[in-house]
Amino acid sequence: MLNVGDLAPAFHLGTDSGKKFSSAGLKGTRYVLYFYPKDDTPGCTKEACGFRDNLPAFDKLGVPVFGVSADDENRHAKFAKKYGLNFPLLSDPDHVLLDAYGVWVEKSLYGRKYFGILRSTFVVGRDGRIEHVWDKVNTNTHADDVMAYLSGQPAVAAKPAAKKAAAPAKKVAAKKTATKKVALKKAAAKKVVAKKAPAKKAARKPAARKTVAPARKR
Repeated sequence: MLNVGDLAPAFHLGTDSGKKFSSAGLKGTRYVLYFYPKDDTPGCTKEACGFRDNLPAFDKLGVPVFGVSADDENRHAKFAKKYGLNFPLLSDPDHVLLDAYGVWVEKSLYGRKYFGILRSTFVVGRDGRIEHVWDKVNTNTHADDVMAYLSGQPAVAAKPAAKKAAAPAKKVAAKKTATKKVALKKAAAKKVVAKKAPAKKAARKPAARKTVAPARKR
């Protein structure tokens, strides 16, 4: 994978518009090149929409944005149309640029090894060299993170994990309280039923048989 200070590889690739785009037209321009695994998947969609929503700010800085994956031009076109993406998606099915940047790597999933794209982003400076690299990307905030770097602002702070962990604990506590209330209600109901229930009548003893006195002889 390329590092800060390395010369950015040149490219000439197809785009979602069906036209070819060459890096020769970016000479002297600062630009963002972000690599993502696959069109129209949850993480890649969040990341792309983040750049879409922030594009006016990138344009204001004069920094164009390009997304790159191994998907073909037709798939790129469908993805761009579906989400109204307003920046070029470069198609690299032969992994020419992916290999040049070192982002076509071996991955592992459930013990199965395969090759795929390492989600990563590069800022190329006006001198044509890599200026900044993100090899770990939070798809929810990445566009904001890149914009913060370009504008010299602090990176977007991630939400504290403690808050997320606290939520389930509250739910468990609430569940315990609710269970306790139900148990108390049931116990109270049993007491009421017990009070209302009629007392069992004592079993009657069989009446003693009367002994008939023998008649007197006259």
